[in-house]
Amino acid sequence: MNRKSDLSVDGLIRHLDASVSPAHSVEYSATRLRGAGFVETSFERLKDGLPTNGFIADAGLLLAWTLPQQAIRQFRIVGTHTDSPCLKVKPLPDSGSFGWKQIGVEVYGGILNNSWLDRDLGLAGRVVLTDGSVKNVRVDQAIARIPQLAIHLDREVNDRGLILDKQVHLAPIWGLGQYRPGEFSEFLAEQMSVSVSEISLWDISLFDLTPASLLGHDQSLLASGRLDNQVSCWSATEGLIDASASDASGDTASVIAQFDHEEVGSQSTHGAAGPRLTWLLEALHAGTRTEFHETLSRSHCISADNAHAIHPNYPDRHEPTHRPLPNLGPVLKINANQRYATSVESAAVFLQTCALAGVPHQTFVSRNSIPCGSTIGPVAATQLGIPTVDVGVAQLSMHSARELCGASDPAMLAKVVARYFAA
Repeated sequence: MNRKSDLSVDGLIRHLDASVSPAHSVEYSATRLRGAGFVETSFERLKDGLPTNGFIADAGLLLAWTLPQQAIRQFRIVGTHTDSPCLKVKPLPDSGSFGWKQIGVEVYGGILNNSWLDRDLGLAGRVVLTDGSVKNVRVDQAIARIPQLAIHLDREVNDRGLILDKQVHLAPIWGLGQYRPGEFSEFLAEQMSVSVSEISLWDISLFDLTPASLLGHDQSLLASGRLDNQVSCWSATEGLIDASASDASGDTASVIAQFDHEEVGSQSTHGAAGPRLTWLLEALHAGTRTEFHETLSRSHCISADNAHAIHPNYPDRHEPTHRPLPNLGPVLKINANQRYATSVESAAVFLQTCALAGVPHQTFVSRNSIPCGSTIGPVAATQLGIPTVDVGVAQLSMHSARELCGASDPAMLAKVVARYFAA
C-alpha cells in the first residue's frame, strides 16, 4: 500500500491517457484509490458498515470517502464529472455510400464539430454481454476518421466559415467497399475475443488517439483530450489520497463524487441529479433523518469544473476585468443567475482554503452578452441543500476534441482539495 498522492504532471498525463471514456476514468481512479489502501464496496452493501477509507465504482460514477474517528459533524465534498462531449457509436452503426464504409454516430453533449475532423479516432467504452456481465473495451487503433471537404471543393470556406450538419457531415469513414449490417458488431466481438451472439449492447465513443503532451517552448502548457473534466477528476482523487494519509482526528468526512452525464444535463442514475450521492451520505452518517439534515446544513461542497481562460485572439468575448490565465491558480466561478452555485459564503471557504494551501486564485464572470455554461454545482446544491462553490482550472478550446490548459494549475487545484479536506 502506498498512501501517497502523485501531483506530478506525468501522473496527470497518465490519468488523461487512461481516461478515454467515463468508465475508463472511473477504472483508473479506482486503481489509484485501491493502491492507496481504499477499500471497494457497492451500493448493494451500504448496510454492511462502510470502510474508513472506501470507494464505490459503478460504470461512469465514482464515489470515495475518508471518515473521521469521531462522529460526523459535517461533510466536505468535491464534485466533478467523468464525461466529455464526444461522438457515440449508434446501436445499428453500419452505413456508407459510394464505396465508403462508415460508422453511424450520435453527438453527445456540446462538441466543437470541426475539432473532430481529420483526426485518427479509436474506440472506447462499455459492452454489456448476454450473461449480464459488463466489460470495458478500448481499441487503440486508427479505426475511423472524419475527413474535411477539400478546399478545392469549398472555395469560400475560409471566408464564410465551416458549416457542418451533425447528421450528414460527421459520419466517420472506417473502410472501403459495400457496407454490411452487423460488420461493426463482428469487429467489436473480435476485439473482445467473444462471439457476436454474446454482445447485447454497447456504450462506445470515439476518441482522439493523440496522447496528452506538454506544449510550449517552456513546456508550461498541457494539451489533451478531455481536460474538461478529467483535470478535476485527477485533482479530486489525488487530493483525497493526500488527505487520507493524515490523521483523521476531527469530525469531518471527506467525499469525492465523480458523476457521469454532466454534459447532457445530469439527469440520470449516475448523474448529479440522481440519488446515489445522497444514498452514500446517508449511509456514512448513520444517524436519524433530522440529524442527517443538520449535518448537511453544516457541510460544504466544491464543484470542480474547468473555467474559460482569456483567449488572446478573442479578447472581446471575455468580461474585461475577469480574465483568467493558465498557471495562475484555480478560478472562482461566479454567476448572478445561478448558472454557477457560488455564493459569497461558499466562496469564502474556498478563498480561505487557497490561502491556507499557499495557492493563488483567480475569478471568472461571463460577459452580460454571452451566457455562461453550467456545472454540477447548482444541481448538487439543489439536491442536497449544501452550500456549494464552483471552481476550476483555466483552459482554452473547451469542448474541443483536444483542449489546452496550464501544466501547473491541476496540481495547485489538487493541493487546495487536500487542504480543504484537512479542515
